Amino acid sequence: MTESRQQQYFQLIQDLVGCPNGQEPEVLDANKSLIDADFVQTLMEVATAQAHQGNQDGAKFLIFLARQLSKELGLYPEIVTGS
Repeated sequence: MTESRQQQYFQLIQDLVGCPNGQEPEVLDANKSLIDADFVQTLMEVATAQAHQGNQDGAKFLIFLARQLSKELGLYPEIVTGS
């Protein structure tokens, strides 16, 4: 991952955190070229930093986003329970 790409990831995370509630899908759609496994990893790293800084709500939001994107990218296995 290049430094430029990482800066784009950080900017996207900042945009997601700062956008009005409910507009996250639009922000993600406008930045589809940045949505990949490295972005998910960066989300988790920023979430960890947020948690260590005492911003639990911010961390939870970023972890939620990372999980959702992981599922969409096929990186997060769906757990199917049999009945």
